[in-house]
Amino acid sequence: MFGFEITKLFFDRQAVAGKVDRTKRKVLSRFGAFVRRTARRSIRKRKKSSPPGSPPSSHTGLLKRFIFFGYDPGKESVVIGPVQLTQKGRGEVPHLLEHGGTGVVNKRPVRYSARPYMVPAFETEQPKLPAMWRDSIPRK
Repeated sequence: MFGFEITKLFFDRQAVAGKVDRTKRKVLSRFGAFVRRTARRSIRKRKKSSPPGSPPSSHTGLLKRFIFFGYDPGKESVVIGPVQLTQKGRGEVPHLLEHGGTGVVNKRPVRYSARPYMVPAFETEQPKLPAMWRDSIPRK
């Protein structure tokens, strides 16, 4: 009634593990690129500040340019977000824009309202992740 043909008698664990590792790196890197793209697109270049609760405005373009992603093989995960800026007094600004809080500008405390841009980008792209995994491991 049904026809079968056994081509291999043993499960090649090392080959499967290697394919899974490569696929995991590829899928998570693609996901990181999509989240980065969505976060960058949400930041508009304009002179005015954005309203609290919406993505921040880009006055100089630094925030938009310095959003990166990278696959971390040690943790088998992808890290996505802005790098910490090194100019004096600006290193904490990307974090303050995302979460809100108090920072120091020109030796004065300044209160930042949250203007999230990374979490909404992640939440926008997260439903697409299962489709990225589907049929991602080659069978041969």
